[in-house]
Amino acid sequence: MQLPSIDPPDRLLTGPGPSNPDPRVLEAMAKPMVGHLDPYFLEVMDRTMTMLRSLYRTNNHHTIPMSGTGTAGLEAIMLNLIEPGDHALIGVIGYFGQRLQEMAMRAGATVRVIEVPFGEVIQPDTMAAAIAEQPPSLVALVHAETSTGAEQPLADIARMAREAGALMVIDCVTSLGGIAVEIDVWGIDAAGSCSQKCIGAPPGLGPVTFGPRAMEKVRSRAAAPPTWYLDLNLLFQYWGEGESKARAFHHTAPVSSIYAFHEALRLIHEEGVEARWERHRRAHAQFVEGIAELGLSLFTPVEHRLPMLNVIEIPDGVDDAPVRAALLARGIEVAPGFGPLSGKTWRVGLMGTNATDERVGRLLEGLKEVLGR
Repeated sequence: MQLPSIDPPDRLLTGPGPSNPDPRVLEAMAKPMVGHLDPYFLEVMDRTMTMLRSLYRTNNHHTIPMSGTGTAGLEAIMLNLIEPGDHALIGVIGYFGQRLQEMAMRAGATVRVIEVPFGEVIQPDTMAAAIAEQPPSLVALVHAETSTGAEQPLADIARMAREAGALMVIDCVTSLGGIAVEIDVWGIDAAGSCSQKCIGAPPGLGPVTFGPRAMEKVRSRAAAPPTWYLDLNLLFQYWGEGESKARAFHHTAPVSSIYAFHEALRLIHEEGVEARWERHRRAHAQFVEGIAELGLSLFTPVEHRLPMLNVIEIPDGVDDAPVRAALLARGIEVAPGFGPLSGKTWRVGLMGTNATDERVGRLLEGLKEVLGR
């Protein structure tokens, strides 16, 4: 029986991810397939690692796009850096901080949580007091909280964690490629992001980086982590250790996805990492000015706002779902709020190729038309 093909609609993806990839990224996925141990593909892997280190602003060798979404990368961090009975201190400023808390618990940690209301961030003195009260083995925070649009300052907290002998872990799923993520300058031991937001590649890869202190923990564990697929000792036998070119089979890498990721990183470095950060800031400023003219405002306090993830307060008398449905009918995607913000906010992502004057203008025109009706 012959079945018809299904053509996807053409959307402007201004939700919290995925974002629209550059056409050159999608074209890269159509390059000829090779084996995952082919010399050509091994060279692509090495080049990808080099560009990813530059984006993370780190010299960490152990910096790769893991086969799996950003969630898999973060879970790999927790399962490898936490042993049963370790004490983890988790900062929660929204839904994705709660997710880190759950991952740490499942890895066997004794978890203590510092939590603030949605939209706020944790102050360094609050974390300092918690670290001093009971020094943890690991501290974890979300850098860019996708549920609230808030940016968590990290540098001072990372310094305090390291001074206490703790590993410092961050979730930078939404921030990497859109604002500064300074792994080495801030003293971050491990970080995880995703491929489909500000980097501008399709979903399916989890870019991670592990510093020397993190890898020391990985290698000194009393027992292997409770995962085979995400075991870093096994995984890096495939991606390579130091100067070694020897590669041992671990899994069949998603060759076409890594082609696309490599091209997305190449385009970032062609533009310039800092120029890309500035482009995201300009898009945010244009958007804030535009929604103000529509009588809308952002939920997140101005001093904490992310440029790439904007959380709009839904005005009184306006229903959430019908507005999003009307925008989608016009080819524009925005997302609902999370948790306590459900039905009260819309989440608007201005990421990668969508952080431009033309695409922000299209989104604003769509909002104006729908809200006017």
